[in-house]
Amino acid sequence: MGFRLLDNSDGSADARVVLCLCAAEVLTMVGVFAFPALLTDFSAEWRLTNTQAGWISGALFAGYALTVTVLTGLTDRIDAKSVYLFGATCAAASMLGFALTAEGFWSALSWRLLSGVGLAGTYMPGLKALVDRISAERQPRWISYYTASFSLGTSGSFLATGALASVFGWRAAFVAAAVAASAAVALVALLLPAVRAAPQAKAEGFDIPAVLRNRAAMSYVLGYAAHVWELFGARSWMVAFLGFVLLQHPDAAGPAPTTVATLGTLVAMASSVWGADLAVRFERRRLCAFAMLASGVLAGAIGFCAGLPYPAVAALMLAYNFFIQLDSAALTTGAVLAADPQRRGATMAVHSLLGFSAGFCGPIAFGAILDAAGGASIGFAWGLAFASLGAVVAMGPLALRLAPRARRLSD
Repeated sequence: MGFRLLDNSDGSADARVVLCLCAAEVLTMVGVFAFPALLTDFSAEWRLTNTQAGWISGALFAGYALTVTVLTGLTDRIDAKSVYLFGATCAAASMLGFALTAEGFWSALSWRLLSGVGLAGTYMPGLKALVDRISAERQPRWISYYTASFSLGTSGSFLATGALASVFGWRAAFVAAAVAASAAVALVALLLPAVRAAPQAKAEGFDIPAVLRNRAAMSYVLGYAAHVWELFGARSWMVAFLGFVLLQHPDAAGPAPTTVATLGTLVAMASSVWGADLAVRFERRRLCAFAMLASGVLAGAIGFCAGLPYPAVAALMLAYNFFIQLDSAALTTGAVLAADPQRRGATMAVHSLLGFSAGFCGPIAFGAILDAAGGASIGFAWGLAFASLGAVVAMGPLALRLAPRARRLSD
């Protein structure tokens, strides 16, 4: 049964829903990577170790993992719009709180945890709101646009934070992120149409064991977890790494590290959409496995390349961002399509729980390896830390083989 779709036979209602939710996602994302964008500055100002910096970066994903199961699971019972409004409000409050009161490790950690609750209440609930409102035949393409907007939001986060902080200071950058999230609240509240919930049997509720028994869906979920470990590990540390490379070449010309990060996430957005399109035309699991192996190879190499000219390392980082994101929309779409329609919200909750739990671990493990190998001033330490990301994502293709063979061949 699920939610009743709107009358949108001409596709215009679909487009309005997708545009509204993609715009709102970008707005709520402005603050998500604000701390990683300024990680070097915060580390110096607050005298953080690399492990502590990793904890603050990863705390957002811990907050996400702790709440996403409940918040996304609720969307099988109530309109996802209500959950989204709650999440966007939490995102705005967390950014404003960080701007006004953060002054060290513990206060920053607390506000980043709340920011994770905001992301948990917006990202997957927003996808559920989209799926509930658009026609089935258009879902694979529209889902790819929505998931690609995550990368657009990430690029906006790096760009806006870097630009505003350099002129007005980091507190102003976080206030701007709070304003952006508040704008998302208004946008969804005013423009996203509601849907009426159809009656559901109690057996169709939040049945986690039933989701775990769906091997086809779980293969994508586990593959996504490997992908997110690498993705957020890399995104949390790439600005700091590029800053380290610049220190090795003080006279080097080229874009600033935050600019490279912004360009990288824009490249990743285009890659995600293209990957989703390739997954529709070709075999989805092979496309995802290829992307994981390619990004794993680059991860194993890029950290050891700090001695290369800065423009060359920046170009490698852009290529790395391309391959990291090539499978992102394809993995999420695969999980949604393989899910039991009556348990789609629960499946998406498990998808996000495992994925963003891995996203929480990635930045922390990266920072811990960096510290254990000698610190952020040692090139070999950066090499080992990036190689650890490659080792994790290389396990993704193994997860994709968990699906029943008949289903795998039909994808």
